[in-house]
Amino acid sequence: MPYRSVTDLPEAVRRHLPRDAQEIYLKVFNHAWVEYAGRADREAVAHKVAWAAVKKKYQKNDDGWVRKA
Repeated sequence: MPYRSVTDLPEAVRRHLPRDAQEIYLKVFNHAWVEYAGRADREAVAHKVAWAAVKKKYQKNDDGWVRKA
């Protein structure tokens, strides 16, 4: 299901990602949700697409998720 705001995102996403990354996740997940409407696995695919989008701008290090230089 699409998310209305970052506060509706899964707890693991909210706990680990900075706010800007959460907003990227939200926007991309919701777009992918619509894009893959015909697939039985649309929720799983939407989550994968959202994580991929976050990883384009953020990377995980010892301090958690940080914006790429």
